[in-house]
Amino acid sequence: MSNYVEQAQELEKKAEKKLSGWGLFSNKQEDAADLYDKAANYYKLAKSWDQAGAVYLKLANCHLKMDSKHEAANAYTEAGHAYKKTSMKEAASCLEQSVNCFLEIGRLSMAARYCKEIAELYEGDQNLDQAILWYEKAADLFQSEEVSTSANQCRQKIAQYAAQLEQYPKAIEIYEDIARQSLNSTLLKYGVKGHLLNAGICHLCKGDTVSITNALDKYQDMDPTFTGTREYRLLSDLASAVDEQDVGKFTDVLKEFDSMTPLDAWKTTLFLRVKDKLKAQDNDDDDLT
Repeated sequence: MSNYVEQAQELEKKAEKKLSGWGLFSNKQEDAADLYDKAANYYKLAKSWDQAGAVYLKLANCHLKMDSKHEAANAYTEAGHAYKKTSMKEAASCLEQSVNCFLEIGRLSMAARYCKEIAELYEGDQNLDQAILWYEKAADLFQSEEVSTSANQCRQKIAQYAAQLEQYPKAIEIYEDIARQSLNSTLLKYGVKGHLLNAGICHLCKGDTVSITNALDKYQDMDPTFTGTREYRLLSDLASAVDEQDVGKFTDVLKEFDSMTPLDAWKTTLFLRVKDKLKAQDNDDDDLT
């Protein structure tokens, strides 16, 4: 490993000597870029990720000076991937520079791909606001390139985290729109009931029984087959329990559904919010009597 570091350091020194010496501008940058690229690879072999990232940034700078935006974008990407091992913040910064380069040269699909990667970094860091922001950028770019599947994958992430942050109207709008789109696809229409269930859960979280009742009517019009699903019955029964302020009924309905279709962590979290509100209302009513 130490041998790799020594080789990398030697190549890095040679690159810097090239840049500070005499010679044609383009040749200097080209020669230095080649040396930096080799140095970065040796740093990666040595697992010296910070040093590899720093050298890739130098490589990107060489490419920018030669007006080679595509190569600069790739170097920023490599820097980001190296920094991923040590610093989420540095990794996101490098990938953002990669995105900017790809946008400048009109490579929107590549820019979308790395916007999504930045979103995933923030997601892993539990920074949901930033994750939503970058998933939105990715979704817009994927949609502009008509890569609808990738766009909707990003939008589902946006809806998921919006709901976690109690931004229920935003989540509802996304889930309903994806459900509407999916109805026109033979492959995707089977997922419609899941999207409508997620939207309905967000309606329940709003604590407005009129809202969920109206939503269920709308979903029947959108997809007449939805009324025959367990997802519809679950939402309808839960809405009744909320309307009746019946915590026991709410719990029993969920238990029955969960016994056949286990609830994931996201749904469980949101249902617990609804249940906690119901309990609070029940306690308030007890205090009044």
